[in-house]
Amino acid sequence: MMAGGRSLDTIAATSIVTLCLACLHVTSLKSQLFTRLGGLRYTTEPPISYKTLYFDQKIDHFGFLQDGTFKQRYLVADNHWQQPNGPILFYTGNEGDITWFCNNTGFMWEVAEQLGAMLVFAEHRYYGESLPFGQDSYSDVKHLNYLTSEQALADFAVLIQNIKTIVPGAQNSPVIAIGGSYGGMLASWFRMKYPNIVVGALAASAPIWQFPDMVPCGDFYKIVTQDFAKSGKNCDTNIRRSWKAINNVSSSVSGLQWLSEEFSLCSPLKNKNDAVSFKSWLQETWVNLAMVDYPYEANFLQPLPRWPIQVVCKYLGFDATVSDEQLLHGVAQAAKVYYNYTGNAPCLNTSQTATSSLGALGWFFQACTEMVMPMCTDGVQDMFEPEEWSFQAFSDECNSVFGVRPRADWAGTVYGGKKIGSHSNIIFSNGGLDPWSAGGVTSNISQSLVSIMIPDGAHHLDLRYSNKLDPPSVRAARALELKYFQKWIRQAQKSTGTGFTMSKNRKNSP
Repeated sequence: MMAGGRSLDTIAATSIVTLCLACLHVTSLKSQLFTRLGGLRYTTEPPISYKTLYFDQKIDHFGFLQDGTFKQRYLVADNHWQQPNGPILFYTGNEGDITWFCNNTGFMWEVAEQLGAMLVFAEHRYYGESLPFGQDSYSDVKHLNYLTSEQALADFAVLIQNIKTIVPGAQNSPVIAIGGSYGGMLASWFRMKYPNIVVGALAASAPIWQFPDMVPCGDFYKIVTQDFAKSGKNCDTNIRRSWKAINNVSSSVSGLQWLSEEFSLCSPLKNKNDAVSFKSWLQETWVNLAMVDYPYEANFLQPLPRWPIQVVCKYLGFDATVSDEQLLHGVAQAAKVYYNYTGNAPCLNTSQTATSSLGALGWFFQACTEMVMPMCTDGVQDMFEPEEWSFQAFSDECNSVFGVRPRADWAGTVYGGKKIGSHSNIIFSNGGLDPWSAGGVTSNISQSLVSIMIPDGAHHLDLRYSNKLDPPSVRAARALELKYFQKWIRQAQKSTGTGFTMSKNRKNSP
C-alpha cells in the first residue's frame, strides 16, 4: 500500500512496476503500495492445489451505456468442501496477481478442512489477468475509468451469485469474505455493502480510516519509528540523523561517489536529484521493514531474517560522536540486511524496494481517485525528514500524471468513515508492529464489529501460514477468528434451515 498523501516527488523517486505502460517515475503514491501485500510463501506445508476459472464480468455495473464484459480470473479449491451447503471462504483480491495472494494466505488453507469450506480467490479487476480492455486497459484514463473499489465489490458479488447458481450444493452455502490490507478493506466494505452476499468478514490489517480527517496524518510514520526505537539502542535516533549526514556527504561529487560505493548501488548517484531519490528509497526501505518485521525468516517483500529490524539495528547503535561517514557505513550495512540478506545481490537497485507481483500503476490510479490516504512527517515524533501533507499538491501531481483529480472525501462518503456501527459480523485484526494499524479499527465498535489486536504482529501476520516461531498473540488471534467463522456459519444455517457437520471445534464459539 502506498502513502497516497505525500508529494509524488518526495516519497520515492524509484521506478514503478509496469503493467502495460513504460516504466513511470511517480513518487508520492508509491509508499501506499507495498503494505497491502501478503508475503511470499514461507512454509513446509505441501504445495497447494486449485482450479483456475474465468467468469464473464460486466465492465460497468453502475451504468448502461458500456455493455462490454471481460474475463475475471478466480481460483477454487474444493477438496475439503462438505456438500451440500458447506461454507465458502472468499478472498477479496488485492492490487495484484491473484495467484500470489492465494499462495500467501495460509490461514485460509489451514482452516478449510476444519470448516469443511470451499476456498475461492477472486482477482481484482485491472490486475493480474483480469484486464477489462486487455492490453488497452492502461492505455488512457478513459480505459482506466472503471478501476474503482465499488466496481470490484460488485464483481465479487456477481461472481458469488454465479458460483452459487452453477455449483451443485452451493445454493445455501454461507460465504465469509477474507482479505489483507487493501484486500481487508474490501472484505469489510463487502460485508457492509452486500450483507445479502456474505455473512461476515475478516479484515486483516485493513486501514479503512486512513483517509482525510479520520486519523492524524503522522501516525503511520510514528509506528514505523517506534518499531525501530524498541529494536535497538539509538536505532531510530541514528536513522533520523542519517538524512543530514546524507545531505552533507552528497554535497560533493566525491561524496556522491563514496555513497554509491558504500551502498553498492547499481546506478551511481550523480547529482542532487539522485541524492533526493536515494533518501526516498531509504525511507521506503525502513517502512517496508516495519511491515515485514516477522518472528521467523520470510520472503515477503525481500528474503529476510527473523525479526529483521533487530538485525538492522545492530548496525545503528552509534553514540552522538560518530562521524557522518561512520554513520552512513552503518546505514549501508543495515540496508543490505533488507536488500541482500541472501548475499546473492551483486548491487543494490534503488529503482525497486519490493516484489514486482503487485500492480503498481493501477494502484497509483486508485490513489489518485478515491484512495486518498494522507501521510506526513515532522522529524520529531518520527525519524524522517519533515514533510507536511498537502491535498492540493497531491491533486496537482495526480492531474499531471493521469489527468484526473482525487476526491478527498469520497471513501468516507461511500463507506461510512467512522460511522459504521450499524453494520455487523466484521473482524478487524491489526498488528501492533504494523504501521497500517494507524488507520485501522483497533477497538471494538459493537459485539459483532470486533477488533483483534496482535501486539507482536506485523502486516496481517494472522493471514500467513502458521509457524513454530509464531508469537502466542497471533495463535490466539487465529483461534478466535476461527470461532467467529463457526458462529457466523451456524447463524446462517439456522436462518436458512440448512446445515452440515464441521469436522472440528464445532461447539466452540466466541
